[in-house]
Amino acid sequence: MSTILSARRRNRFAGLVVVALALTVFGGVYAVASPSSKASADAAQSTQVEQGRRLFAVSCSSCHGMNAQGTNAGPPLIGVGAAAVDFQVATGRMPAQQPGAQIPKKPVAFSDEEIAALAAYVASLGPGPSVPSKQDLDTSDLSDAEIAQGGELFRTNCASCHNVAGKGGALTHGKYAPNIDGSSDRHIYEAMLTGPQNMPVFSNQVITPKNKRQIIAYLNELKQQPSQGGFGLGGLGPVSEGVAAWLAGLGACVVLAVWIAAKTARTTRTNGKGAQGK
Repeated sequence: MSTILSARRRNRFAGLVVVALALTVFGGVYAVASPSSKASADAAQSTQVEQGRRLFAVSCSSCHGMNAQGTNAGPPLIGVGAAAVDFQVATGRMPAQQPGAQIPKKPVAFSDEEIAALAAYVASLGPGPSVPSKQDLDTSDLSDAEIAQGGELFRTNCASCHNVAGKGGALTHGKYAPNIDGSSDRHIYEAMLTGPQNMPVFSNQVITPKNKRQIIAYLNELKQQPSQGGFGLGGLGPVSEGVAAWLAGLGACVVLAVWIAAKTARTTRTNGKGAQGK
């Protein structure tokens, strides 16, 4: 066997094969790490940022200023990061139709490419949270116990505004916590990361990335729970059910009292006429 290997090593083409392999490997590494590749990537990013700057000037600057420095109609955006832009624009909240206590969700005004360009432009103005990756949103590795922990985290940090079922709730001065039942995983993560409108910021130091995934997994479990029948009453739990029962019961008592009073009055008048006839 050793004789055969030695013969192959002495083959006149062996050196050429080794050189060709070495050149191929070296060329591939150089192509990946070469300055031209990096320059191409930088050029593509620069083009995206420029596209975002033009879109911003047309659609956002009237409220946020030409340089995103903010105005009386809108806050500054320097340092809010790409995640904040992606959340606000991809949910249709921005551009806002009119100022108000709460900017509602509405149909999206931009394409995915334009949203990415706007996010890249704002991100270029100052450091801030980036758009979460697929790995950030992956909940497939979470156990039932970890998802249950996500429920505890949600009830502790979020339910006071969004209620235990995530159906939303009223706040003060015309503000409200929106229903998050139809929100995507990415937008839920971004909302926790950036604190849009009246929501506090839950940074990765306050709620870790894993905890954020646990909360998202819990909310997805809520969405998949089957209806047990009857009137859901918004899934708000025993408080709304008690109010409905109280109002229905009180209304029934009022109707019954009015009916008894009317019947008593008729009976009294009838008896009075009969006594006068006698």
